[in-house]
Amino acid sequence: MIDIKLLRENPDMFRENIKKKFQDEKIVLVDKVLKMDDEWRKLKFQEDSLRSDRNRISQSISDLKKQGKDATKELEMAKKIPGQIASIEEKRKILEGQIKVILMTIPSLIHPAVPIGKDATQNVEVEKIGKIREFGFTPKNHIELGENLGVLDFDTSADVAGKGFYYLKRDLAILNQALISYARDFMTKNGFDYVEPPLMIRKEIVDGVVSFEDLENMIYKIEGEDLYLIGTSEHSLIGQFINKTLLGKDVPILETAYSMCFRREVGSHGIEEKGLFRTHQFNKQEMVVICDPSESEKWFEKMVKLSVEFFKNLEIPVRILEMCSGDLGDLKNRQIDIEAWSPIKKDYYEIGSCSNLTDAQARRLNIRIDKGGERYFAHTLNNTVIATSRGLVSVMENFQQKDGTVKIPKVLWKYTGFKEIKPKTSKSPKLGQLKEIKPKKEKKVKEKVLMPPKPVKKVKKRVKHGKKKKSAKKTKSKPKKK
Repeated sequence: MIDIKLLRENPDMFRENIKKKFQDEKIVLVDKVLKMDDEWRKLKFQEDSLRSDRNRISQSISDLKKQGKDATKELEMAKKIPGQIASIEEKRKILEGQIKVILMTIPSLIHPAVPIGKDATQNVEVEKIGKIREFGFTPKNHIELGENLGVLDFDTSADVAGKGFYYLKRDLAILNQALISYARDFMTKNGFDYVEPPLMIRKEIVDGVVSFEDLENMIYKIEGEDLYLIGTSEHSLIGQFINKTLLGKDVPILETAYSMCFRREVGSHGIEEKGLFRTHQFNKQEMVVICDPSESEKWFEKMVKLSVEFFKNLEIPVRILEMCSGDLGDLKNRQIDIEAWSPIKKDYYEIGSCSNLTDAQARRLNIRIDKGGERYFAHTLNNTVIATSRGLVSVMENFQQKDGTVKIPKVLWKYTGFKEIKPKTSKSPKLGQLKEIKPKKEKKVKEKVLMPPKPVKKVKKRVKHGKKKKSAKKTKSKPKKK
């Protein structure tokens, strides 16, 4: 949401910004909101004047009564004022809500570094990183690889949930968790606090973190509840600071979160018939920063560098792409995409996105910083560490072998416990073919009755003192002669 004060001071700057984004149909909103703002200020002045009159008349009534004078006229005037205030206040609040919607519709000011372009075809390549592998065979796509290895099942998921879902099995499911674990450890080592956030948020939070276009095309609504499924953990991470004032000493706030994400994917892209590239449900590790406005550009550059380092460690070739003005979301001041190399398409595709939203979300959610008694809106930034569905695509396709197996990037070995994904050696029995395993009958063993031991008689031995003499043979003694 844009700053109404800045719009009042420099409306031409916003008109020019809208033109740069090729949204000329929104230029009329600038004049419309300025006219509404002028009317709002008149109503606010009337409301404040009536409140002042009420206080003045109340004091006058008190003084007249003390003096024993008649205050009938003043009392009649005082009775009318609350109704007048309520009527004007109601008009003002309705107008205030209408102004807020327009301020949320007018695009945020773009950064000077953003290239001017109409759509994605005019995004600018900044840099390519990593060596593209030369294959000595025709590489397969991740769908064929996964189904041949028995680790991906799209047909069953289509029966269960429809298009846009999948079953990850065995080693591929473990690889998915390895990517999540590595992403978590990578971010915490770089100073970010790990968080596991709510997967559902209220409408007030949704309005604060996404544009109207994203609300319509991305977000799932829980029927009968004031709850929406998150499209990314950024939504609930930023949302936790609604209506909060952060002390200057406590910023920047650095957080990283793992969550399941849910997206409707309505619009030009839509959902593929099969595959992990664009789905309704996926795993994602995210990073967010809430900081002082003077530091947001510095953090933007640092977050991009973290993404580059992360994919370097995974040995996946990537390129850095600066979004042009026409491809930039309305809440965003600047955005850089990280794209991974596809040996199938012979081209790069988005695997992560880093955005600086300056004070757009903070204004919507009323997130402020108090620094030395001065209060102002914070800046918010977000960046994908990895959406593991697309991460799995990049690993499978770039690390596949001629025999259809898939090697695991070295940095993930300690998380997977294996170095490659191979076909299962023996076929698992189908349902209904499993033989019932009956427990073996135990042999009956006769229990032995333990009898108490017989008492032992103690025998006393005579102990002779001194040396023992050898026993002599017994002889008959002869009678002595007299």
